Amino acid sequence: MDLGDGSIKYILSGDGAGTTFTIDDSTGDIHAIKRLDREVKAQYLLKAQAWNRQTDRPLEPESEFIVKIQDINDNEPRFQDGPYQATIPEMSTIGESVIRLTATDADDPTYGNSARVVYSILQGQPYFSLKIPELQYNILTSFVRVSLAGMDREVREIYSIIIQAKDMGGQLGGLAGTTVVNITLSDVNDNPPMFDQKLYQMSVLESAPVGSVVGRIRAKDRDIGINAEMRYSIIDGDGRDTFDISTDPTNLFGIITIKKPLNFESKASYTLKIEGANTHLDHRFLDKGPFSHVTIVHVSVEDIDEPPEFSSAAYYIEVSEEAEIGTVFKTVSARDPDASNNSIRYSIEMTTDLGKYFYIDITSGALMTVLALDREELSWHNITVLAMEMNNPSMIGSVSVAVKILDVNDNPPSLTHYFEAFVCESAKAGQLIQTVTAIDPDDPLGGQHFYYSLAPEAANNPNFTLRDNQDNTAWILTRRGGWSQQDQSVYYLPIFISDGELPVQTSTSTLTIRVCSCDVEGNVMSCNAEAYHLPASLSRGALIAILACIFVMLVMILLMLSLRSHRKKPYLHDEEDNVHENIVRYDDEGGGEEDTEAFDIAAMWNPHEAHLVGKQRQDMLPEIESLSRYVPLACVGWPGSVCVGGDSNVQGYVLSKLLEADLDPCAPPYDSLQTYAYEGEGSVAESLSSLQSGCSNTDHEYDYLNDWGPRFKKLAEMYGVLETNNPPMW
Repeated sequence: MDLGDGSIKYILSGDGAGTTFTIDDSTGDIHAIKRLDREVKAQYLLKAQAWNRQTDRPLEPESEFIVKIQDINDNEPRFQDGPYQATIPEMSTIGESVIRLTATDADDPTYGNSARVVYSILQGQPYFSLKIPELQYNILTSFVRVSLAGMDREVREIYSIIIQAKDMGGQLGGLAGTTVVNITLSDVNDNPPMFDQKLYQMSVLESAPVGSVVGRIRAKDRDIGINAEMRYSIIDGDGRDTFDISTDPTNLFGIITIKKPLNFESKASYTLKIEGANTHLDHRFLDKGPFSHVTIVHVSVEDIDEPPEFSSAAYYIEVSEEAEIGTVFKTVSARDPDASNNSIRYSIEMTTDLGKYFYIDITSGALMTVLALDREELSWHNITVLAMEMNNPSMIGSVSVAVKILDVNDNPPSLTHYFEAFVCESAKAGQLIQTVTAIDPDDPLGGQHFYYSLAPEAANNPNFTLRDNQDNTAWILTRRGGWSQQDQSVYYLPIFISDGELPVQTSTSTLTIRVCSCDVEGNVMSCNAEAYHLPASLSRGALIAILACIFVMLVMILLMLSLRSHRKKPYLHDEEDNVHENIVRYDDEGGGEEDTEAFDIAAMWNPHEAHLVGKQRQDMLPEIESLSRYVPLACVGWPGSVCVGGDSNVQGYVLSKLLEADLDPCAPPYDSLQTYAYEGEGSVAESLSSLQSGCSNTDHEYDYLNDWGPRFKKLAEMYGVLETNNPPMW
């Protein structure tokens, strides 16, 4: 027993010792050192023991005791999942459950009314109410239910209500918690569709192709989603066969399209009676129907200027390839579909008849040939005929014309591949050496039938024969044996081929047959004749001599050709060799009047009208006559030339000759001398020309030049012999 003298010390251990609870070690009183919360820990297990302070030994064993926390109402009810979302169909009936709510209170439900929860609706009446709470799993729950019938989503779609949960049984002083419930009305098909207009006006061009969209309409429905989806149909009207209607991908709009081609001239307007109906019906609301609506659509066809139309969509024509040029084989026709009915002009599109085989009459549309047709060259002609309105050339219609060229037997047959065959030297009589076939570009209806035979000139051929197999093939057979390349290495066999159509066409093909060396199995080894062996009497030396002679002859021929090409010599090579042709300038006037008569200067003043007058030398014809034909009457036409009067004809003549020499690629590269060989008559010196001097065997003597006086002294020194007393050196 504790006497209170302080000799006993108390020690506390266990849950919360030192943190939540403490003990007075002198008195043993236990105190709480922080706020206690039952909702955090409802009880604590503590241990206490008394010790002797002096001996520091326990006076008794440890004592255990439990400290229970007594609950008070310090927690309000809580909705753990709020705010809440709920959905119910519109037009729901009264009492239909919307959502279940549960509020929890952390206080001790076994102690007083601290955890007794009561639910109430603070906002949301009169649309919704609370059902009497039910005890589920020892927890009171409440249900939100519909309390007003006929709630329409199209009027109001979303409702927000506030629910309160209060403990202490709802008494004064109790704690309360609230939550929000958002309630959305889902759609039901309770509204029928309706078109905005009773009559719709639409228009479309008559040229619009099939499948083109004319317009779209919509029957509006206040509902949404699948409850607003529509199905459209044409239930009546004169255009139900011409137009069609379908629903777009959203299933809301009706798309009106063209079902058949339109023609303004045939029908200018159509009327359609169209119905739009819901596809998903709710049988609970059929009394609010009908869930369909009808409207009228008036479609006007607009006129356009249309191109001409042919009487047929396409033409197929057969023409014989032997049709004469100008043959009319078809007449096409087209008309203007418009009310104006303009006149038509026909033509052929150039790109479809590049060969220009056909012509079409511009007014009648008659097609005719302008070139000869050949089926073997081109068996089909696909042309396009154009029809153009005269008043509007941009309006052009077209049609395809397929022309098939019919075959005529106008080509002879011929061998296909085998123009050459071989026969072995060891071949026997009657042996097959080749099978021949023929081809024919023609294409008869009954198929090809060829007939073979040897040409008349080879009908009695002693070497080969031909057998017609009656199946468009023929065999070439040998008539004998004993073949030899040395005797004859090649044979030519003419084969006559005819076809079976009228008019019959024939041809002759030559088959070349070579004699070949073959092995024992008949395989060709060589088709060339054996090399020719030199006879024993012709030695190798003789063969070399023959080749040497041929080589010498070739060298001589080349040498002769080379000499002939060098026979022409230049005009001047060495001044010493041409001393007689040198021009010597001297001051003597010459023979006077007689020289003037010998050379008519008028021939150079007017070369084209010059005539030969006076005497002619017999040893040399004057050149002035032939040269005067080339004297120009006008100025010489090179740049920088100056035209002068009539006295310049001589100058022009000389200049033209100079120009001729300059432009002649064969002329020598130096000035040439035009020689006038006649000096005149009666001159003391007579002719100084050396021409024709070669015809005399005597040497020329020019000693007489010494007798002509001082004017000819220079010539005498050059050509004459000087007088001297010294004896000659030759």
